[in-house]
Amino acid sequence: MGTEHLYDWATFYHEFAEKLLDFHQRQGELIEKLRECYERSALAIPSLFLKKEELSAIDPFTIYTLFNRNMTDANRTKLLTAIQNVFAIHAEVPEAFAGVPVAMNLNALFYDDVQDIPDLWNLFEQAWAYAVHPDTADVDLLADAFERAEEIKGNGVGKVTMGLFWMAADDFLSLDGCNLDYIYGKGSWKGLSLALPKRPGKKLSFGDYAVIMRTVRDFLEKQETPWNSFEELSFSAWKHAHDFEKNGDETGEKAQLVKEDVRDFGLPDMHVPTVRYWLYAPGRDAVKWREYHDAGVMGIGWGQIGDLSGFSSKEEMRQAMQEKIDPSKSWTVSALATWQFLKEMKPGDVVFVKKGMHQIIGRGIVDGAYRYDADAPDEYNHVRKVRWTQDGQWELSSKVMKTLTDITPYTGLVEQIKALFPEEEEDEEDVIRHYPSYGKEAFLDEVYLDAAQYDTLVKLLSYKKNLILEGAPGVGKTFAAKRLAYSILGEINPEHVTMVQFHQSYTYEDFIEGFRPSETGTGFELRKGSFYKFCRKAADDEEHPYFFIIDEINRGNLSKIFGELFLLLESDKRGTELPLLYSDERFTVPPNVYLIGMMNTADRSLALLDYALRRCFAFFQMRPAFSSDGFRKYQQSLGSKRFDRLVDCVIALNQEIAEDDSLGEGFCIGHSYFCGCRSGEEARLFDVVEFELLPLLREYWFDQPEKIDEWSRRLRSAIS
Repeated sequence: MGTEHLYDWATFYHEFAEKLLDFHQRQGELIEKLRECYERSALAIPSLFLKKEELSAIDPFTIYTLFNRNMTDANRTKLLTAIQNVFAIHAEVPEAFAGVPVAMNLNALFYDDVQDIPDLWNLFEQAWAYAVHPDTADVDLLADAFERAEEIKGNGVGKVTMGLFWMAADDFLSLDGCNLDYIYGKGSWKGLSLALPKRPGKKLSFGDYAVIMRTVRDFLEKQETPWNSFEELSFSAWKHAHDFEKNGDETGEKAQLVKEDVRDFGLPDMHVPTVRYWLYAPGRDAVKWREYHDAGVMGIGWGQIGDLSGFSSKEEMRQAMQEKIDPSKSWTVSALATWQFLKEMKPGDVVFVKKGMHQIIGRGIVDGAYRYDADAPDEYNHVRKVRWTQDGQWELSSKVMKTLTDITPYTGLVEQIKALFPEEEEDEEDVIRHYPSYGKEAFLDEVYLDAAQYDTLVKLLSYKKNLILEGAPGVGKTFAAKRLAYSILGEINPEHVTMVQFHQSYTYEDFIEGFRPSETGTGFELRKGSFYKFCRKAADDEEHPYFFIIDEINRGNLSKIFGELFLLLESDKRGTELPLLYSDERFTVPPNVYLIGMMNTADRSLALLDYALRRCFAFFQMRPAFSSDGFRKYQQSLGSKRFDRLVDCVIALNQEIAEDDSLGEGFCIGHSYFCGCRSGEEARLFDVVEFELLPLLREYWFDQPEKIDEWSRRLRSAIS
């Protein structure tokens, strides 16, 4: 498709907005027309429209989310073709949507309550008047409508301006995250970012929004840029993010994205670049700190081994240090430092500068790729650019001795050091972070569920907010959980997802808050738990969903872990505040927090869920997926008769397990036992049978040796 059709969507969307204006007082008729659009397009109708008697009103911005959410371009075109016919739109149906911001699936509605819908129609009409006749439009009425829409629960400046951009892209700039990262970021937009007011937070007055739009428009008109409109800017922002995802940032560093089948790597975010925190010593006793601070760089020694880019492993670096510096030392720790400096440190990482073992003297953000400085007067030839943000002296109670230490996993230490720089938190927010896109199609390609089951999962999370995936080991519960969250987010963004595992020693103190020995060892201090901190983080970003995943949820003492949260977890109690047990602090579970738990149904040692807690969750039974399209495609790709025979045998075995009164469906053998096989690796099937399946059967039928003998023979025969 040529570039002349890149912005056809703006013309179509604008004409659709004009058609919608006629239905403000005829919303019942409008809803029926939308149902007709879904019938004509043969697409699955959203749950919003399923219960006809409950939907009597809808706002125009929510209608735009029907085709501006996580879906394929082909399906968008199908739906828009139906809309063209039903609403008699003359503009051509768009086929390209690059640069069009999309809404999150779980935050697609612009209204929280039907009482919000009149305010949204008011904004739509005032914005249309402003777009068509800017000289005569009542800006005060528009400003009031804009700010009222921002106050609706689940909305904010990013979502509201996105809706305005959809309806009139020539006149309203979308301040979604992608556009904000671009216009406030680095590179060709540096001149613009300096002219703009401070980057907006969740809310923004219409006056400040108008200033941002005017500044951007003036920049587009007066500067030598290839962009002439808000649509072109949005496309350029999308392309910048897309190119970053593929190729890395402007320094040339490659983002470590998953290119291979992620089944080989377990959880889908293992190779997603995230911000790391480093403790760093600029020479012995920080002797090079002033030099590096003034030059805007950081450097490490061991320059005698030459350019680090020529090494392919830590071991090669270690051997080079032995050969060229001192053969009597092992150099294991030093080689780790040079390897991390080359391979693991990335632009956007935060560096805390230390002097000795107990003093912090600076803070900065990595701003460039590794380079070898051959002209360095000493052995400190390995350097990176850094934007230093702090210079001073702060005492640190913890002790760290190495030259370079990745302290990201030590969350307590990270929080202790970050607390020294509270005014610098916004700097970390300004770092541009791009994550690989991930949607429904990617989920269905990896998780052996069908589209209807996926839609059911999303629907359950949407209204219940708490979901448990239950089933026997091997049915893919853990594999699916994070992928479900990322598919709803639209990207593999670990900042919005966290996972914990319950066990018998896990307590309320770990989950919410409790007293722990202090860092100094002189007493106890109140520390916040994982779920408390996650909820506070989500509360500061209500526009986007956050997912808290609990593996083995029924392995812990749930009443002991959740405490007073029994009430707060319920979807209709979100926002309700209760005092916490230890601090008496008022706490609530935000509406944008979603819980996904995994429950093992085949372990007799685990207790059933407390009925009070059970009421908080929806339950989705995950079963072996040997007959699913995805698994059959995977099975065919192997081309192994032994694999085929083994799968057929396990299907028959599962039928007997399901019919066994002492076991049942919850004990069936899952398909994940057989995932990860490659063509030609049939020897692995022997290990699966002997060391995974047969021990399981001995546990199931410990009192029926004849069954164990029979199925041992049949399974072994299948792979012989």
